[in-house]
Amino acid sequence: MSGLRKTVAVVILLGVSVLPTVGGEGGEFDLAAACARALVSAGDTARLQRALDKACQGRKVTVGVIGGSITQGAAASKLEKNYGSLVARWWRETFPKATIEFVNAGIGATGSNYGALRAQRDLLSRQPDFVIAEFAVNDGNAKEFAETLEGLTRQILSQPNQPALVFLFTMNNSGGNAQEWHGKVGQHYALPMNSFRDALWPEIQARRLKWEDVEADMVHPNDRGHEYAAKFVTSFIEKVLKELPEGKALPELKPVPPPLISDLFEHVTLLEADTLKPAKNDGWSFDAKNKCWKADKPGSVAEFDLEGQVLLLMAFRIRGPMGKAKIQVDDLPAKTHDAWFDQTWGGWRETLTLARGLKPGTHRVRVELLPEKHPQSTGNEYRILALGAAGK
Repeated sequence: MSGLRKTVAVVILLGVSVLPTVGGEGGEFDLAAACARALVSAGDTARLQRALDKACQGRKVTVGVIGGSITQGAAASKLEKNYGSLVARWWRETFPKATIEFVNAGIGATGSNYGALRAQRDLLSRQPDFVIAEFAVNDGNAKEFAETLEGLTRQILSQPNQPALVFLFTMNNSGGNAQEWHGKVGQHYALPMNSFRDALWPEIQARRLKWEDVEADMVHPNDRGHEYAAKFVTSFIEKVLKELPEGKALPELKPVPPPLISDLFEHVTLLEADTLKPAKNDGWSFDAKNKCWKADKPGSVAEFDLEGQVLLLMAFRIRGPMGKAKIQVDDLPAKTHDAWFDQTWGGWRETLTLARGLKPGTHRVRVELLPEKHPQSTGNEYRILALGAAGK
């Protein structure tokens, strides 16, 4: 074992968790047992071994996370206390001679559909060596979300620098998440998978933990919850590091397998509002401050051209003076979308699938503001944040 690897091994063996001991009516919470439960699958660790070997050599390693508001750091008291920052801190402390960069590509209230559309811009352009993807509470537990996560997965695994990818499954306050369908993708690509839900939900059910011990609201971990999420991931990485081959070649990387569901979302286009150019415009204007195309007069029409087999539109929803729009692709049946939101926690970006199975070539998206609106809405405003496409 090289001198640096000996040092790393000693750091791991002597490391003492600073996480507080907690216990409830059912007894004391066992963190070691929770870490063991958290590991859904070790998967193929060849990519992770390469990232660790790079760090052992004192080279630059980029750690990236992509997900929703949990990844972004909502409910953490400070940004540096979100799980991604804590994982990056583990890399820095474990490999003091390496340069560790951190990329947080979390955006609140977004799923893996928008994640796949923006991955190149927000994450892959930074050439990460190690990535955690967390969309288990923002995605539904259904095939359509597994498809978009698969597209994101294929984009990451197909990068020239061959980054490692780990799935992290968070949960809501009923213990629900998209782990069933996300797990199918993880198994197909032999990815390491860690489950915050599997680790902690049994403890909550057994009353060894209270929900509020680890969560700030219905879905967002508090500081302790973020610490646990990071610990579940780093405990797994530590095991891989201890078994890192010494004095012999690292295992060969396997090729990315054929798609499980589809490769549509491996090939994507994202046009945010500031790059959208209407082919036709009657009543819509570009709002530079809010980065959107918007209208508030019923009958306003905007049309855009876009290529792809799947077309998507991102719209802003909030409990405010928002209206409804009729959205149509080519001569397909139109869809109606309501931008009024019944919750009070703020506005958010909704990603709508407009059409699938389209033929190659250019397609026209028509958005018309309707006179109808939600009974509680005081206006008719509608904001187009972006258009996206998937498929070659």
